[in-house]
Amino acid sequence: MTGESLSRLLLVCVGGAAGSGLRYATALWAASAFGLAFPYGTLIVNVAGSFAVGFLMHVAGFTGLLSPDVRVMLTSGLFGGFTTYSTFNYETTAYLRQGAWGMGLLNVAVTLLGCLAAGVAGFILARLIFGR
Repeated sequence: MTGESLSRLLLVCVGGAAGSGLRYATALWAASAFGLAFPYGTLIVNVAGSFAVGFLMHVAGFTGLLSPDVRVMLTSGLFGGFTTYSTFNYETTAYLRQGAWGMGLLNVAVTLLGCLAAGVAGFILARLIFGR
């Protein structure tokens, strides 16, 4: 491993630790604000993370505002730790194991459509602010 790649690995680790902490805090907040009937915390972090990564990748690709180190720390690190497919998968399969097929399918639909829409919205907002 080169010095540059080791440095980026450490940046991803620091960002990932921060993102994981933010994910946990968001899950606690969502449970207290909305209850436990639906995995709102997972939905919130996945949609918000999809928006943020869409926004940041446009900014990184079309402006000089983010260095490659900052980009990888924020996208792979911070938002990689913040968003979570594994939790989404567990919560969805838990619904299915309980026979709550409607809730399981709702979770899949809302997460998929919400994350896709948020990613596109992040890209569009970045384009409006920073141009091509």
